[in-house]
Amino acid sequence: MIRLMVAAPASGSGKTAVACALLRALKERGLNPCAFKCGPDYIDPMFHHAVLGVESRNLDLFLSDEAHAKALFFHACRNHGAAVVEGAMGFYDGVGGTTDRASAWHVADTLNLPVLLVLPARGASLTLAATLRGLADFRKGSHIVGVVLNECSPMLCRTLAPALETETGIPVLGCLPHLDAARIESRHLGLLTAREIEDLDGRLAAVANALEENVDMARLLTLFDGAVPAAEESAAPTAKRCRIAVARDEAFCFTYAETLETFERLGAEPAFFSPLHDAVLPEDIGGLYLPGGYPELYAPRLAENEAMRRAIAAAVRGGLPTVAECGGFLYLGAELCDVTGTAYPMAGVLPGCAADAGKLVRFGYATLTAETDSLLFRAGEAFPIHEFHHWDSTRSGDAFQLKKPVGGRTWRGGYGTETLYAAFPHLYFAGHPMLAERFIAAAAQYGEIHEIM
Repeated sequence: MIRLMVAAPASGSGKTAVACALLRALKERGLNPCAFKCGPDYIDPMFHHAVLGVESRNLDLFLSDEAHAKALFFHACRNHGAAVVEGAMGFYDGVGGTTDRASAWHVADTLNLPVLLVLPARGASLTLAATLRGLADFRKGSHIVGVVLNECSPMLCRTLAPALETETGIPVLGCLPHLDAARIESRHLGLLTAREIEDLDGRLAAVANALEENVDMARLLTLFDGAVPAAEESAAPTAKRCRIAVARDEAFCFTYAETLETFERLGAEPAFFSPLHDAVLPEDIGGLYLPGGYPELYAPRLAENEAMRRAIAAAVRGGLPTVAECGGFLYLGAELCDVTGTAYPMAGVLPGCAADAGKLVRFGYATLTAETDSLLFRAGEAFPIHEFHHWDSTRSGDAFQLKKPVGGRTWRGGYGTETLYAAFPHLYFAGHPMLAERFIAAAAQYGEIHEIM
């Protein structure tokens, strides 16, 4: 089986372009590849999905433990001939920016994955050998077994490759020249989402063609061919217990594939709906899941859909078990400002107006500790979470204590009741299925009380 991680010295080095091009090349060879992303990123997996037509999964060693990451990876690799894991940030950049915990290297080391390093070549030549040697020697067992030079002309690659290989002993497999098609615009949370890129398929095809023309694919396939341990048999799915309404549209698109898989395994059927386009919630639901996304970009349209706002407000106030993360939390608030600063009414279940803070707010990993019992948590329990948002609310809540893993900064936030979790922190249900089980149990009980299904 072909299996590898695509990593780089820093963000913006071209990992996503190379990963997508490689996935396309492997798909065209009939290898039926699967894809993964290191860390809590929601956006890069959308690009993997655009190439493959199947879900990409996240491997996060802060939000889950090594055993979970191994089980997820090995299980997802079944019936596939190739697996590509896209790294995050710089290769060794982990929790707090000062550790290698949960870094791309940590994931590669946990899964024993060989690494294809994407090395930007613009503005340097032999110095690239020093960079490469530093990365390879920084940790015993770097797993780096091959290099692709990015933003590098074929002529320069032919000149540099022998020298780099002589200095480092690491094969240089080729290059990707500068391509306008490989440039993907960004916004405040990272890349534009896949659905927002004009002619994405054509652009990905252009990058894949460039990869085929300028990288020694035969050598690459030989270097990264190896066995993946067999996955243990999963427990049989629980019988259907309830339906959970899951918001999914342009405004609410930050959902881990493995979150929905965990819901289904525990007996919940996702019922997708759109707060932008639909007037009513799905029928016969026992729970509501409002994930993150970009509601601020669609605030006028969300406000215009008064029927849905009223339906959700009535359901939440009526005790429908509800989980609302980040963008979903903003939607439950009183008002949401768009990018111009204009405020629009939202569901109004919670107080507060959300607006652009002009910077990333409480960005990164943290630990959430519950002080009282609620829908998902029991008093005293602590779980890993992550936050990343530019919009902040005037009333963020104070139900939970949150603490940074490095530096010890603390703050309070969120709302928690017997039927509601609403807060900026994103949860990772796949790594902590106890939380999913509690949500689904509450949804099933709600259904029984209201004679649903």
